[in-house]
Amino acid sequence: MTADVGTLQRLPKLIGEGMVRELAYTGRAVAGPEAKEIGLVNHSYASAGMLFHEVAKIAATIARKSPLSIRGIKEMVNYARDHSVADGLNYVATWNAAMLVSEDLTEAMTAARGKREAKFRD
Repeated sequence: MTADVGTLQRLPKLIGEGMVRELAYTGRAVAGPEAKEIGLVNHSYASAGMLFHEVAKIAATIARKSPLSIRGIKEMVNYARDHSVADGLNYVATWNAAMLVSEDLTEAMTAARGKREAKFRD
């Protein structure tokens, strides 16, 4: 049976066709350091404790950002995966036009002017 959930269509964009072919043909496991080396993961940690510590720091940084902005970034990255650059630019322009009236934009600008950290509603 062949992978049928989009893996073989999407993975070559992340780690290259040659590596996808090797992994798909062999079915071998990829450990942390190699996964980082080939671009399958962003980071590799020596222990589960270090993993949880570092991931918590990343999550805290993201949590301080505008939820609306983070949602938009997720949407744009996911959309770009399956569409052309031109389509992605059109989509983000439409999305951003709708966001110009958001409270998050006002709070971000006010916080920047006041040299303080923005406080966004969940």
